[in-house]
Amino acid sequence: MYLEHISSPSDVKKLSLDELKALCGEIRGALVEKLSRHGGHGGPNFGFVEATVALHYVFESPKDKIVFDVSHQTYPHKMLTGRAEAFLDPTHYDDVSGYSNPHESEHDHFTVGHTSTSVSLACGLAKGRDLKGEGGNVIAVIGDGSLSGGEALEALDYAAELGGSFIILVNDNDMSIAENHGGIYGNLRLLRETGGRADCNLFRAMGLDYRFVADGNDLPSVIEALQAVRDIDHPVVVHLVTEKGKGFAPAEAHKEEWHYCAPFDRETFQPLMSTEGESWESLTADFMMKKMQADSSVCMITSGTPTVLGFTEDKRRLAGRQFIDVGIAEENAVALASGIAAAGGRPVYGVYSTFIQRTYDQLSQDLCINSSPATIIVAWASIYGMNDVTHLGIYDIPMMSNIPNLVYLAPTNRDEYLAMLDWSIEQNEYPVAIRMPVGPLTPSAQPVEKDFSRLNTYHVTHRGTRVAVLGLGSFFALAEQTAALLKKEAAIDATVINPRFITGLDEKLLRELAADHDVVITLEDGQLEGGFGEKIARFYGASDVRVLNYGVKKAFLDRYDPEEVARENHLTPELIVSDIKNL
Repeated sequence: MYLEHISSPSDVKKLSLDELKALCGEIRGALVEKLSRHGGHGGPNFGFVEATVALHYVFESPKDKIVFDVSHQTYPHKMLTGRAEAFLDPTHYDDVSGYSNPHESEHDHFTVGHTSTSVSLACGLAKGRDLKGEGGNVIAVIGDGSLSGGEALEALDYAAELGGSFIILVNDNDMSIAENHGGIYGNLRLLRETGGRADCNLFRAMGLDYRFVADGNDLPSVIEALQAVRDIDHPVVVHLVTEKGKGFAPAEAHKEEWHYCAPFDRETFQPLMSTEGESWESLTADFMMKKMQADSSVCMITSGTPTVLGFTEDKRRLAGRQFIDVGIAEENAVALASGIAAAGGRPVYGVYSTFIQRTYDQLSQDLCINSSPATIIVAWASIYGMNDVTHLGIYDIPMMSNIPNLVYLAPTNRDEYLAMLDWSIEQNEYPVAIRMPVGPLTPSAQPVEKDFSRLNTYHVTHRGTRVAVLGLGSFFALAEQTAALLKKEAAIDATVINPRFITGLDEKLLRELAADHDVVITLEDGQLEGGFGEKIARFYGASDVRVLNYGVKKAFLDRYDPEEVARENHLTPELIVSDIKNL
C-alpha cells in the first residue's frame, strides 16, 4: 500500500503517475471501509479524490494554502496530510472530525461546515499575504452546489479586484446535496457542453481568468491544469468537471442518497440501522402533501436540503411547482417566503436549526418587520441533533425568540406539532416559526388546542403547589419526569406547564403562580444565555420566587456525547430534584 506510508504531502510528490493512480484507488477503498463502519459524507469525497491528489502533488501545503468549502470533500485531504490512520484503523476513526479543522493539522486553515464560504475566506488569506509582501499560492475549493450561496457570489465578484495570485478550483459535478436549482447552473451546463468555450461565461463576466478541465477525475489532466496556474499573477478559475460518487457504484447511481450515508452492509449496501417507520420528516411531508393538494396556494420551500422535511425525490415530483428549492441560499428562502405570503400564498420553509443562523437579517427585516404570515419549520434543534461544532442546533432560541413580531412555537408531541403547523398555514396575521420536536413521535395524552391566536398562553397540564416546572418543547417530557420524581422523593406535588410559545410570557399565569409557588423551574433544549428561561427569571426578578433555569451553557461543543452534556448541565430529573432540595 502507498496510503499507509504517506505522512505528509511531500510523500505524495515522490510517487510516479502510475503510483498516484494506485493511491487514488487506495483512498477510495479506505473511504468505503470507513463509511461502511462509521458513516459520513460519501459522494463528495469519492468524486474529489483525483483533484485532492493533484493539489498535493502540485502545491506545497501548508505554505500554499488550500481552503475547502463546506469541507464535505476533505477526507482524502486528511489522508494525505498525516491523518490516514483515522481512515485505516477503526480504533482511530473518531480521531478526526468530518470537516476542515486547524486544531488537527497545519494543512487546515479554518473550521468550516457551512457552505459558500471558501472563496471569501481564501480571498482574505490572499489579501493578507499581499499586505505583508509574502509569497505562496492560495487555492479556494468550491463545489458547484455552493455557488448558489450569496457569500460565494459576493466573493467571486470581489476576487477579480485582488490583483495578485489567487486560484479558485470549481468542482462541478452537476449536483448539490440533491439536484441543483437556479439560473447559474444553466451557464455551468453550457460551459460543460462547449468545453468551456461558450461566450457566455459566469466567471469571465466576474472579471476572472478561466481554465476548463473536461474530466476532473482524470489525474494527468488535473495535474496539468494545476501546474499551469501555479504561481499565476492574477485570479483564475479552474473549472473541473467531476462525477459525484466516482468509483463507488452505489454512490454513482444514487447521488442524492449517498451524499451522506449511515453505516452500511458491504454486500447489500443497505443501512445497518433500520430507517423504516414514521419520522418527524415523513410526518411533515405527508401532511404538507395533503395540504398542497387541497390548496394550490400552499407551497413548500427548501434551501438545498429537500429531505429536511421528508421531501424525497418522488414527493418532489408529485408536488410539482408547489415545491420550491432555491439552492443553498437561506437568505433568499426567507425573503421569498415573505414575498409569497404578501402575495396571498401560504409558504412553509423547512430548514435545519444550524442553517437558520445564516439568515438573521432576512428574518428580522424582510419577514418580521413586514409581518408576513409565512411558516418556518426549524428542524434538528436540540442537543440530541447534529453534534459537531459547525452544525449545532442549540442557538435558534436566543437568535429567533427576540425578533419582534415573530411567533415561535414549541410543540411537545405529534398531535400538537400538526395542530400548530395547520394553524400557522391557515392564519394570516403573524410570521410563525415552529421548532420541530426530536425523539419519539408520541401522541398527545390530552385534547390538543387547534387555535393559537391567543398568543403567549401557556398550558397547565397539572396544577400543584410550591414548585412549577415549565418544560419547553422536547423537554416537556423531562418536566413531567422531574415532577414525578419530586413527588416521590420530596412529597411535593409540582405544577407542570407546557409553555408552547417561545417568544413571549404568559404574565397572567406567572402572576398566579407567584401566589402559591416558591420555585419555578424552566427547561429548554438549547443555549441558556438569551433564551426562554431568562425571560421567566427576569419576570420574577423583583419577587420572592426563586427561578432555576436549565439548558445548555454558551459554548461551541464539538462531537459531544448528548447524555454527558445533559448531565453536565443538570438536565436529568435526579439532578434537577437535587437542586430543588438544596434550596
